[in-house]
Amino acid sequence: MFNLAGRVVLISGGNAGIGLAFARGIARSGGDVVIWGRRAEKNAEAAKSLAGFGGRVLTQEVDVADEARVVAAMAEATEEMGRVDGVIANAGMMRNERSFLDMTTDAWHSLLAVNLHGAYLVAREGARHMKARCDAGDPGGSLLFCASLSALTGSPGMQHYNASKGAMAAMSRGIAVEAGRYGIRSNVVCPGLTKSETVRIPDDSPRGQRIRDYTPMRRIGTAEDFEGIGVYFMSDYSRFHTGDLVVIDGGWMANAGKTDLSEVPLWP
Repeated sequence: MFNLAGRVVLISGGNAGIGLAFARGIARSGGDVVIWGRRAEKNAEAAKSLAGFGGRVLTQEVDVADEARVVAAMAEATEEMGRVDGVIANAGMMRNERSFLDMTTDAWHSLLAVNLHGAYLVAREGARHMKARCDAGDPGGSLLFCASLSALTGSPGMQHYNASKGAMAAMSRGIAVEAGRYGIRSNVVCPGLTKSETVRIPDDSPRGQRIRDYTPMRRIGTAEDFEGIGVYFMSDYSRFHTGDLVVIDGGWMANAGKTDLSEVPLWP
């Protein structure tokens, strides 16, 4: 159903974690991928892991906080691949300060430079290319922002992270309203707690046990859980789906942290 043959999707922060899972899902479905990451060795590892799917893989060293590099890299990608049909703004960073009162201006601006301003630059350049294609008689395109449950909830010592993800969701809705006339869709996915290079929570630790006890799916998320949603939003099966925010968290928000599910009896 979700054949992406002939489609080209660019993923910022695509060399590890959820970003690489997005790339893997797209490559598995026959699409070509462009991976942006700051570390050449990680880009090479990601490309190697995708080679077996048979599609084209282009990697570029890009710091999304560098506007000139984002503009140049998008031009290079469209020249090399011929087109870009989808852009996933996934690059981001996470920091936990001691408290809001101790948060420095430098900490605030450096995080937003990547998480929010970087996402804006990536999406803007992708949208410019898609609008040019539309003007040439080839409308369509999909923008997807990878936010977090932090777009919807508060986190102590992470107000800069909350702000970046919440603003990302608002920005995406604005893009959706303006860009729909060109066939361009814009959506947001909000992952729940997901294991990654930066999130290491042993299943048998007290915190890991608590997360499982309060998550209806009874486990912590993995990057692989996001392959499907990326494919969906990059495919024509989401052609009328725009301006939305999709939560993928194993039911954590539905439970609202209220019920210890280890105490709920099993169905007979």
